[in-house]
Amino acid sequence: MSHFTTIKTEVRDLETLRDACVEMDLVLESGIMCRGFGGINRTAHRIVRLKGPYDIAVDPAEAGDGTYALTTDWWGGHVEIEVGIGYGRLLQSYGVQKTMREARSRGLRFSRQIEPDGCVLLTLEGGAL
Repeated sequence: MSHFTTIKTEVRDLETLRDACVEMDLVLESGIMCRGFGGINRTAHRIVRLKGPYDIAVDPAEAGDGTYALTTDWWGGHVEIEVGIGYGRLLQSYGVQKTMREARSRGLRFSRQIEPDGCVLLTLEGGAL
């Protein structure tokens, strides 16, 4: 049996999440149904539309602290293939995009390099951090 599961995250900026989705060739959509196993769908504030049979729901967290919860149906490994275990690659891209966004707003230069093991090396230069 399959079901939707929420993992606590620190997503606070939907525009940065959209940038991370674009980088991963995914789409962040609003106000639609999130697909799960066996045709089970749920409504969500936003949806990360995946290429496979399932999606990721993005809803304001219950705590009301400005964070967003990511919820998906993990059955069959479809979501893991696209965004990594526990949303790992998606959250990594989100973190990199957020850092680059902040660097731009502070007038800093940055460079990004992908290491052979998949880690991202982000270097910031200039100004005051």
